[in-house]
Amino acid sequence: MSSRMTADIVVDAFRMALFRQKRQVPGIVHSDRGSQYASEIFRAELKKHGSKQSMSRKGNCWDNAVAESFFGTLKNELVHHEKYKTREQARLSIFDYIELFYNRRRLHSHLNYISPDDFERSMETA
Repeated sequence: MSSRMTADIVVDAFRMALFRQKRQVPGIVHSDRGSQYASEIFRAELKKHGSKQSMSRKGNCWDNAVAESFFGTLKNELVHHEKYKTREQARLSIFDYIELFYNRRRLHSHLNYISPDDFERSMETA
């Protein structure tokens, strides 16, 4: 989380996702049309890993439905119930929610009521 939306933070996020996923590089990376995603540095990072970029169409909100759903869940289950005093406090709280609860313990109906981590492990053994 940053106070600015720059190309380097999306490159860092992409690298963190690659490290976390471990099993394979994503073939397609979806993003919106923000300048940070259209930047040469981000496109070069995608190319370096053999990933292709898929950008949403101008004015088409449905292209980001999965991300919008996640952020809605994050706000409803956590953020709207907190009063953060600092950006750092918010960052730590949101990190804990995503990494310790959402990915590891929260059951997802779309994944047949298992956590994303359990789903990933099941894909490794399949």
